[in-house]
Amino acid sequence: MRAMSLATISSLEENPEPLERVEVPIPVPQDDEILVRVSTCGVCHTELDEIEGRTPPPVLPVIPGHEVVGRVEKLGPGASRFKLGDRVGVGWIYRSSGAEDENLSRQFQATGRDVNGGYAEYLAVSQDYAYRIPDVFSDAEAAPLLCAGSVGYRALRLAKIVSGERLGLTGFGGSGHLVLQLARHLYPETDVFVFARSPQERDFALELGAVWSGDTDTSPPELLHAVIDTTPAWLPVLAALKALLPGGRLVINAIRKESRDRHLLANLDYAAHLWMEKELKTVANVTSRDIAEFLTVAAQIPLKPAVRTFALEDANLALHELKSGHIRGAYVLKI
Repeated sequence: MRAMSLATISSLEENPEPLERVEVPIPVPQDDEILVRVSTCGVCHTELDEIEGRTPPPVLPVIPGHEVVGRVEKLGPGASRFKLGDRVGVGWIYRSSGAEDENLSRQFQATGRDVNGGYAEYLAVSQDYAYRIPDVFSDAEAAPLLCAGSVGYRALRLAKIVSGERLGLTGFGGSGHLVLQLARHLYPETDVFVFARSPQERDFALELGAVWSGDTDTSPPELLHAVIDTTPAWLPVLAALKALLPGGRLVINAIRKESRDRHLLANLDYAAHLWMEKELKTVANVTSRDIAEFLTVAAQIPLKPAVRTFALEDANLALHELKSGHIRGAYVLKI
């Protein structure tokens, strides 16, 4: 099968084409596994964290990709949850303990990092970590729901807002544009404020119903009850903490933060950023429950993911554009 494979950890500046097109054997589904013929796979910032070594794969080479949509091609021994031809998705959680806190478990394995992922024509996965895709979504629309949407759903729950409280979103890419739509559905009286570097992203946020949008470190017109940060940088953390009401909560939805602006943490001021019982919470991975629940809610709304598609062989180009930080919605590979 065709696949895009990562053989070496490096920055995109040092190595502009970190992924190599390869031909590898089609995986064979083991006990209770299914073989998925992949149609689309989302491109997530976590792939950059893997490639550049912030959350490195334990073994190389590896095939990245964890927002996978396709059809069941083959059933392994004992697999009976799906039928041949069923459309399914696979997210960041490839396998874990099955407990409520499986996202924190030592048994947690990530699709496309700890095992081969969806930048390929086929993927084998446990039937317990595959999810039916609602008919309302195309394959391309469904891909970002498997991570950007699902982990955004988890972040929104951790923010613990109620309808009528003010919510901030800092960073407005694949996850942010879905969380905004989700928040407006779940909390109809809540005003959403968006912080983003790009004027195009800020305009897009207003199109989707944000009441205000501004640059990353701009003060909003009102203090906020909660902020969800989906960026790879540290400046948004300081700006978000300063924008919170007393007792407000910042939820950082990122696997890793980059180091390029870490020096700004020296500007952390206890009185301005942390005092008055402000809280900080991080999102660690995603659970099977998060994905299953979110797909149901997303179909009921229904969410409208904005996607731009690339060919599988153009994965390196998609990663470069994602790193530039000026995107509208989510990027998706068509396999």
